Amino acid sequence: MSDIENRFKLRGAVYLMLLKDDKILLLRRYQTSWQDGNYSLVSGHIDGNESFSAAMIREAKEEAGVDIDPADLRFAVGVHRLDDIDGAEYIDMFFAAEKWTGEPTNMEPEKCDELAWYPLDDLPKNVIPGVSAALEAYRDGQGYVEVGW
Repeated sequence: MSDIENRFKLRGAVYLMLLKDDKILLLRRYQTSWQDGNYSLVSGHIDGNESFSAAMIREAKEEAGVDIDPADLRFAVGVHRLDDIDGAEYIDMFFAAEKWTGEPTNMEPEKCDELAWYPLDDLPKNVIPGVSAALEAYRDGQGYVEVGW
């Protein structure tokens, strides 16, 4: 095996901060076997052979039923995260959007039991730690944060 084949590979994920009137759309994980009962954002893994922004637009449609024009999607926060549950290492890219088409709808009720707007400065206590850290960084104007190290 070559050095390139043996090289460490990071996992990539995307998260959407859908913002409206000082509120953010959160979902509560349900029956996924990871962080169930805790709040997160519309999110997902990179499928491969797609950019972070393309993955974010795809996940927004798949999970919340909204269409986002690439011009309306902006980078917000980058997170280098060591997951405290499975030990996997991630690069998480958080994007913000204040404009979209469609009404946010829970498109995955088998994985999410609540999709609701929360004030950005008064979030539920049980937000997934990496998401919570990214939202805090966003509020503080920081573009990068490390979690779990």
